[in-house]
Amino acid sequence: MRLAVVIPTPDVAPAPPVALLSGGFAERLGKASDMGYAGVELMVMDPAQVDAAGVRRMIADAGLEVAAIASGALTFAAKLTLLHQDASVRRRALDRLRRLIELAAQVGAPLVTIGSFRGWLRNQPGDGAAYLRSTLQEACAWAGEHSVRLVIEPLNRYEADAVLTAQEGLALIAQVGSPHLGLLLDTFHLNIEEADPAAAVRLAAEAGRLWHIHLGDSNRLPPGQGHFHFAAFVQALHQAGYNGYLSAELLAKPDADSAARLTASYMQAVLAASSVSPALS
Repeated sequence: MRLAVVIPTPDVAPAPPVALLSGGFAERLGKASDMGYAGVELMVMDPAQVDAAGVRRMIADAGLEVAAIASGALTFAAKLTLLHQDASVRRRALDRLRRLIELAAQVGAPLVTIGSFRGWLRNQPGDGAAYLRSTLQEACAWAGEHSVRLVIEPLNRYEADAVLTAQEGLALIAQVGSPHLGLLLDTFHLNIEEADPAAAVRLAAEAGRLWHIHLGDSNRLPPGQGHFHFAAFVQALHQAGYNGYLSAELLAKPDADSAARLTASYMQAVLAASSVSPALS
């Protein structure tokens, strides 16, 4: 397992509250590398404004990888969701997702995340669940054409009305029926919705769909600032055979740099203690 940190690409304004590190894009990359992160998760608002070749080169020059492309900025900054009540907004959101998938292929990102970007089922006048399934089927077809995978993120009940748990996420994945759709488990949301986060890890892993992890403590601050048991969670990931990224997606408090630094130092110690990643000891 390796650590990644969520940062915005230059097109994103204002920066989402869960994007970390300060300064320009190159400065953020340098800080991520200096703090010991192995990858970055890119929050993108408008892929058409992103110099994919330049971004890929800058990330490689910093000794980093692209862990994923995040869709959160589409909701926060662009006000787009797949389940928006306005049909024209839904069409723009789906087109933007297609462009995120294309960008992911161009910068070498294996995943595109779908969390709050999916929106609320209650906004749909008809069968919102059926519309979400068909939308994801279409998006998965695009993802397969570009050798990219999508991950659906279970969210807590205060931020979503569909896919709140790992079990619900796996049920949706089964309904979509695509090998290009998996799960992203976020420790902040797990703490609210799952009685046993380790059981959620096992369930997703046994289904072969545990593809990405977001880090945030119970209060969405850096790990160690709340009461989530990260040592037990990392051990569950280790036992499940997970070897992907642990990506810091949490509130930029006390500030964007300190949040990233606190996360890196705490999680490096947790990983070293669990003997999961000696390279980060």
